[in-house]
Amino acid sequence: MLRVILAQPRGFCAGVERAIEIVERALKKFGPPIYVRHEIVHNRYVVDDLRTRGAVFVDQLSEVPRGARTIFSAHGVARMVQDEAARRALPVIDATCPLVAKVHNQGRRYAAQGREIVLVGHAGHAEVEGTIGQIPGKVHLVQTVEDVARLVVSDPTKLAYVTQTTLSVDDTRSIIAALEARFPGIVGPDVRDICYATQNRQQAVRDLARQVDLILVVGSRNSSNSNRLREIGAELGRPSYLIDDASDLDPAWFSGVSTVGLTAGASAPEMLVQGVLDGLRQVDEIEVSMMDGVAEDVRFRFPAEVAEVA
Repeated sequence: MLRVILAQPRGFCAGVERAIEIVERALKKFGPPIYVRHEIVHNRYVVDDLRTRGAVFVDQLSEVPRGARTIFSAHGVARMVQDEAARRALPVIDATCPLVAKVHNQGRRYAAQGREIVLVGHAGHAEVEGTIGQIPGKVHLVQTVEDVARLVVSDPTKLAYVTQTTLSVDDTRSIIAALEARFPGIVGPDVRDICYATQNRQQAVRDLARQVDLILVVGSRNSSNSNRLREIGAELGRPSYLIDDASDLDPAWFSGVSTVGLTAGASAPEMLVQGVLDGLRQVDEIEVSMMDGVAEDVRFRFPAEVAEVA
């Protein structure tokens, strides 16, 4: 028999729930098609489901017909994207996660003080591209402690940092320590910009690792926070696998394993977790329990355009 311990919390966070519901409310209020720039959240099941209901996902605003209702994804967009939408008379609903928007505001505030900005994040990630594009002036992207040693800045006494919201808390703390050691005058928010949901899910994996032989993380390959969960499990010495759904399960993983930890990234729906449990039942008889953990009750307000839609 396999003992399966479900992480708590796991799966959808408030920002993801809000972004998905914004698309659903827009479809209900305005009717399809509703155009969404970038995947609304990084999960292909969510995206495919919304697509069947009339959402059209595009990479560039040039793919959106003039005047068509458009939604910006939870990851946020650059100022130039906002300006392009205004030029093309696109009625926009902004689904940017409020915690990502907070980082944008902090970056602009530091830039207004005449500081160059260091952004701790992953190159190419939609949130990072949006954040860089929201901050006027010079933004330096660092991904590792080694990157800090290679930084070339105009004035070491006029620096500030902000962080991507979905990073590993431990890795980010190390990078911030390196920044503060090299640039003693740098200012920034410690790890507070790493969102509450990311921190809670990472702590839950750390707690799981003390109780299980193997960790499964449900999430898409392009989900930053899901990848971090898998990495944390591996760093703590537990075989850890990132899976889209039950079809990715390999029975060989469970040879000699008696206890499995199961979690999900912040953009992965609970139905996929339940599907993985069904998949594990094909491997062996299972006994499911829930770990103690943080109960999340955060809720964000909806944009005015869809605030009144039931």
